[in-house]
Amino acid sequence: MSLDKKDLQPLGEVFGFPINNESDRAKRYRDNKLCPYNNIVSNCTKNSIEFPLGVCSLNHKDKQVIICPIRFREDWTIISDAANFIFDSKATWTHVGEVRLKDKHGKSAGNIDYVLVSYDDKGRVLNFGSLEVQAVYISGNLTGPFTAYLESPTPKFNWMQAFKYPKPDYLSSSRKRLIPQIIAKGSILKQWNKKQVVALQTSFYNTLPSLPEFDKADSDFAFFLYDLVPDNKTKVLSLKLQRVVYTNFASALEQIAKFEAGSISQFTEMLQKKLDAKRAGSSDIDNLENIVVE
Repeated sequence: MSLDKKDLQPLGEVFGFPINNESDRAKRYRDNKLCPYNNIVSNCTKNSIEFPLGVCSLNHKDKQVIICPIRFREDWTIISDAANFIFDSKATWTHVGEVRLKDKHGKSAGNIDYVLVSYDDKGRVLNFGSLEVQAVYISGNLTGPFTAYLESPTPKFNWMQAFKYPKPDYLSSSRKRLIPQIIAKGSILKQWNKKQVVALQTSFYNTLPSLPEFDKADSDFAFFLYDLVPDNKTKVLSLKLQRVVYTNFASALEQIAKFEAGSISQFTEMLQKKLDAKRAGSSDIDNLENIVVE
C-alpha cells in the first residue's frame, strides 16, 4: 500500500486538538484525557472509560474526517441548526437525548440520538422532531499510531507503517449504520408526520446516491452537512455548517436504500457454473463458496 504524502500520520484531533497545537490548554486535555465537546462526563470515553481512544477526527488526504459522534456536539450547533428546520422561529424548545423508539408491537426500533421538543408555557409538549448524527467508521489500525503519539507527543509525529493504515470506511458507515437507522426509526417518524434531520460530514454525504432536493417549506427530511474548518492562528478546528440538503423521506429512502446492481452477465456465468456442477453430481454445499458474488 502506498501512502499519499499528505497522509504522513492519521491523527486529525487528539482529545480535541490537532497535534500541531501545543498550547497549555491542548496539553492539559491530552494529559487528563478530557473531551471538550460536551460528552456526558468531562473525560473522553471513546471505546473505553479507562483507556479511551481519544481521536476525534482522522487525517485522510489532508482532510479531517470526524470519526467520533461526540465531535458533532461542539457548541451544540447541530441542535440549534436542526431546530431552525423543525420548528418555527417563535417556538420554545429544548432537546433530550437517547430516546427509545418502539414500533406497533412494542419492539425497539432503536434510540433516537436527539429529540427536539417544543413546549408551551406550562411545559406541555407541542411538537417534536428527530436529529440523528453519524460519524464515519474506520478500517485499519488506529490504536497503534494513537498510542505511539501519546508516548511522545510532538507536532512532528509521523506514522508511515502502511500495514492496516487507518482510513475512512464510508460504505460500512452507510450500510451498517445510517441506512438501517433511517429505515427503522425514520419510517415510524414519517408515519407520525414528524420532521427529521441527519447530521453528517460533507465527505460522507458525497458517497451517498444523489438525492432530489426540495424547498425548505416542502421538506420533511434534511441532511445538514458539516466540516471541520481550520484556524491557522489558534491551531484548532471548528465545526461549521456547509450546506443543507432539503428533501423528503420517501425520496431519500428510495435512493439511499437502493443497492446498485452489479453485472448480470457475471451473475449468469456463476449460475451456469453451479448448474453445470449440479448436473455433474455436485451438491450445493460442495460449491458453497460460489454463492457470494463480488
